[in-house]
Amino acid sequence: MRRIARRGLAIATSITLLLSAAACGGNDGGSAGRGPVPGVTDTEVVVGTHMPLTGPASAGYSKIAPATKAYFDYVNANGGVHGRKITYKVMDDGYNPANTQQVVRQLVLQDKVFAVLNGLGTPTHSGVLDFLHTNRVPDLFVASGSRSWDQPDRYPNTFGFNPDYTVEGKILAHHVKTTLPGKKVCFLGQNDDFGRDSLAGVEKVLGGPVVARQDYVVSNTNVAPQIGALKAAGCEVVVLATVPGFTALSIGTAARLGFRPQWVVSNVGADHPTLAKQLGDAAGLLDGMVGINYLPMQNDTTNPWIQLFTKVNRDHNGNAPFDGNTVYGMAVGYLFVQVLLAAGRDLTRESLTEAVRKGGYQGPGLAPLRFSATDHSGYGGGRLTRVSGGVQAYFGPAYETDEGDGAVNEYTAPAVAPPANGVPTT
Repeated sequence: MRRIARRGLAIATSITLLLSAAACGGNDGGSAGRGPVPGVTDTEVVVGTHMPLTGPASAGYSKIAPATKAYFDYVNANGGVHGRKITYKVMDDGYNPANTQQVVRQLVLQDKVFAVLNGLGTPTHSGVLDFLHTNRVPDLFVASGSRSWDQPDRYPNTFGFNPDYTVEGKILAHHVKTTLPGKKVCFLGQNDDFGRDSLAGVEKVLGGPVVARQDYVVSNTNVAPQIGALKAAGCEVVVLATVPGFTALSIGTAARLGFRPQWVVSNVGADHPTLAKQLGDAAGLLDGMVGINYLPMQNDTTNPWIQLFTKVNRDHNGNAPFDGNTVYGMAVGYLFVQVLLAAGRDLTRESLTEAVRKGGYQGPGLAPLRFSATDHSGYGGGRLTRVSGGVQAYFGPAYETDEGDGAVNEYTAPAVAPPANGVPTT
């Protein structure tokens, strides 16, 4: 019932925004191929995003958009794409869905961006899906693993980037089932699609319900009741579908309550540098934590992608502290440049989304990147990580699976190297 009510609210909001757009005289003169394309000139393409630069989800996530912008600045310094420089407008929504609606409306109706790129968050971006669809704005590489982004029939211009949370949950549960058999497995997740989709994947592989489950809302930073309940249930393994601030909060709270389960964490909340900064002197609590990722590890200085992104970070991002969010932001930027290049010189919103649908893109990812006319999901798997002695590293093979009943299989395709100058040419 809650889901239905939320969709009803989203539809009502979209109608309001649509009427407002009409009152403003409309913004899209290019998609019909008869006028100027919003956000595109012969020398520039303007895209925008919404991000939590402040608020409870800003820990780590606030570094993503600056990293993406830094990669765009690097590309611009190398001539841009088809002679156009990329301008990236970043709006702070504080991870508040009401703010997201406001800032996305501004990006589309006032700033007239060509596309929205990597808007972050499940509850936040869900509220602007209908608005972006109604206004025919390309909605690329949403920064969340919700299955909502993979609905080609309903939202043909929306595409994901992260592995969906069910895929992640299946891979994490595969690890638990094969290496920790017989343990009491429990779950703590965010009270939205993030937590629900992740739990669905976990229970699909475990073959039944977890021993205990709890959820949280980002507006309440007291998770002691939930952690206390998991302790009381005798949980030995706890799977977390949590944003970084709540991963750190949960692990710190558990330690205070004398509860030390095996933590197994969704990729969006498992970046060690971000968590260590949150925990400060208690960062040692992260040792043994198992996570999942699908991009090169930020501390692997031998990886050619990390070498490229480190250089970009130094030259165009003020040499900001380098972590998984930096890698993520630049990986998003690289993919966007690939699709912009593939869309051609005669750039329209239709040519851009058609370029994404054609798929075939390879980049720094360790898992297959899935885009087609019927699949808008993004990455389809990942590899497990473990923190040991304060260092986060990969172990075991990469895996791929689907959001259904498909098996969790090893993914063995070889990694690709970046182009010589770090800018894609095809």
